[in-house]
Amino acid sequence: MLSSGALRAHLIEARLAGTIATTREQSLRRYRLFAARDPRVLLGLEPERDWTFSDVLRLMGRECGISVDPTHTSGPDVIEPDRTIAALDAFADRIAAAAARRTPVLLGTGHPHPLLDFYAALADALSSAGCPVLTPAYGRRVDMATRFGVRTRVLDYVRGVALMREPGVGGAPVEGGVHTHSPLPVRTALGVAAAAAGPLPGLVIGDHGWVCGAGQLGIEAIGLADADDPAPFVGRAEGRLSVVVPLDDGVPSACYRPLIHYVLNRARLSR
Repeated sequence: MLSSGALRAHLIEARLAGTIATTREQSLRRYRLFAARDPRVLLGLEPERDWTFSDVLRLMGRECGISVDPTHTSGPDVIEPDRTIAALDAFADRIAAAAARRTPVLLGTGHPHPLLDFYAALADALSSAGCPVLTPAYGRRVDMATRFGVRTRVLDYVRGVALMREPGVGGAPVEGGVHTHSPLPVRTALGVAAAAAGPLPGLVIGDHGWVCGAGQLGIEAIGLADADDPAPFVGRAEGRLSVVVPLDDGVPSACYRPLIHYVLNRARLSR
């Protein structure tokens, strides 16, 4: 089993935590947008309280370990690796509880290129433990706002993990997979599941709009979030997300493999 010390070293070396690629400028800009309730950074969350820029900065300091000095405005941002490890422990414990209860689960990502393998390993382990891995609204078209205007995307599932694709694109597992922050995919999936009177997830696992959108609808959600995505951390602070793991969510896919082994070992789901 990968020790916490070895995991900490890997997090720093791979720049999943420690000094990360996310810039301070990007983080602060998105904290200001969140305080202004810009829907592009709310990710489907509707905060219960008014969060000022200072409130968000302090929260992200507690959750991620970033600097809370507002005059620190440039350079790479930082995530404290010990906070990442503590959150991974809580994440693994929640996975273990879902497996023990055979909870229906829904997994989805707005970062298909780097994170598909991470979530797919969880889907496989949970399925082997007897959890129904749900795939509602497969093939459903969803009109989504992008920087280029409204575009139609297709809800697809790869190895049990939901992602959005460009229409008409097939081939490799993530070919045509698009990066999205939108909560519309999870709302679509849950709406179709409810209309079909099929099982609803007891746990949603993912990132961006998948977890914030699910948590906003009252479904337990756990996931990963970068230092420039305050919405999941606010959702956890307000009780709508159970666990949020702070880490860089855009490094190469192979860098997440030790995290998969760590989580599955702690959850006692390794094979």
